[in-house]
Amino acid sequence: MTSSARGSLTGLNRTGPRTGPPDFPQLAHNLTAPHRSVQSHFKRSLDIVGALVGLLILAALYIPLAIAIRLDSPGPILYSQERYGLKGKPFKIYKFRSMVENADALKAMVQNEAQGLIFKNKLDPRITRVGQFLRKTSLDEFPQFWNVLKGDMSLVGTRPPTADEVSRYSPHHWQRLDVKPGLTGQWQVSGRSAIKDFEEIVSLDLAYQSAWTPLYDVKILLQTVYVLVSRSGAF
Repeated sequence: MTSSARGSLTGLNRTGPRTGPPDFPQLAHNLTAPHRSVQSHFKRSLDIVGALVGLLILAALYIPLAIAIRLDSPGPILYSQERYGLKGKPFKIYKFRSMVENADALKAMVQNEAQGLIFKNKLDPRITRVGQFLRKTSLDEFPQFWNVLKGDMSLVGTRPPTADEVSRYSPHHWQRLDVKPGLTGQWQVSGRSAIKDFEEIVSLDLAYQSAWTPLYDVKILLQTVYVLVSRSGAF
């Protein structure tokens, strides 16, 4: 293996170190073939069409949501964070800001109600009043349609993990990154934030990979619409 290839797998490139954990133990996993859905022309076409529709809706909602976010609390309109996608590839994810500006620094002061490598708190004090609405309606996720259009994400996939989560992955956790991360997925339509066990999320992600067909993605998208309209399992 060349030094440049080794660098891309360990989080280093020719220009020096990047942000995020410098040495993930997924070397052998990165050399395996990705899930068959990654090569699906139907899935990619669905992603492009869905992303364009989502971005048109985002364009209509951006100004009123931006005003509401800015009036509610000081800080930027959008929040960006490094996440990890297909085969552990890092990318920047975008959301409408739903927490106070220094939320990351305050995270250690909030109790984690979840089990495993995820963080959840139903009454997280860092969430703003507008942020509560954005999360209940999933409007905070709409900027991620740009990530879908770019190809970093898919409409349907797994939840994109953070650097902190990936740095603590066990070997079987890496299987969930055999597909692109998604705006929605099996765990979102099976309970969303009500699911607080990371291993259960992993099981649902792997069940999605086993059951995947192009029409299965369509089914999950329709289920997602129902979940959003009923506002079940979100906080």
